[in-house]
Amino acid sequence: MAISPAEELPAVFVTHAAEILADTSRGLSGNQIVKETAAYAIDWNVSIPYDTYPFTKLGLNKRSALTANLLAFNSAQRYRIIRDLCDHRTIQMQNKAEADKLKVLLFTRYGHLDDKASPSDLNLSLVEETRHWLDGYAESKQLFEAALQKHEHGVFTRNVLDDLRLSLELLLKAIFENDKSLENQLSSLGTYIKARGGSSELANMFAKLAEYYSKYQNSYVKHDDAVIGEEVEFMFEITSSFMKHLIRLRSRNAG
Repeated sequence: MAISPAEELPAVFVTHAAEILADTSRGLSGNQIVKETAAYAIDWNVSIPYDTYPFTKLGLNKRSALTANLLAFNSAQRYRIIRDLCDHRTIQMQNKAEADKLKVLLFTRYGHLDDKASPSDLNLSLVEETRHWLDGYAESKQLFEAALQKHEHGVFTRNVLDDLRLSLELLLKAIFENDKSLENQLSSLGTYIKARGGSSELANMFAKLAEYYSKYQNSYVKHDDAVIGEEVEFMFEITSSFMKHLIRLRSRNAG
């Protein structure tokens, strides 16, 4: 049976989200639930069942109240509210780990409901080319695409960097046919490029860039708050450029 538009983001997911966002000790307060959902209700001209607090007068806990209020909205609106509540200051301070998991689950299953048309100035042409070049490297491509998905939905900035680093590391392992970490591959990069016809200048520059890339990753991957958005885009693009050039060199040699 076809799912109606109103059920694209179903009640069972809304209930799950409310369990996290309105958790007894780590979630939004009853007043915050009323304030936040009422603001969206006014914006979208939606009538919500619980627009005053306390709910206890009605024999209701705050998780049930949030669930009922969310269900008054359509799927796209539910998506937007849950996404925004995951980023609410109270939630990020008191229940960040669970909220971030919820946000990933939200966009993984219902990302088609996202109203963000273009979240960044990322060079999508370069990214798409890189995805094409990664066709023969399944593990690396999977992580690259995971990083792209997280970046598009504004989730886990630190994990975007980590996914990119590991994606490049897996590609190098496949190309060099070893099991070394990214840091331990750096000395091989220049040699690899020169052996396949690249100039010494390019080989040296490539190796030095990769060295600084590795240092940047090690410095920032553990500190989500320190990462600058524009720098994440740069890291995405330089990772893409690294990958594209390395695979092209290998393909040319194989041909």
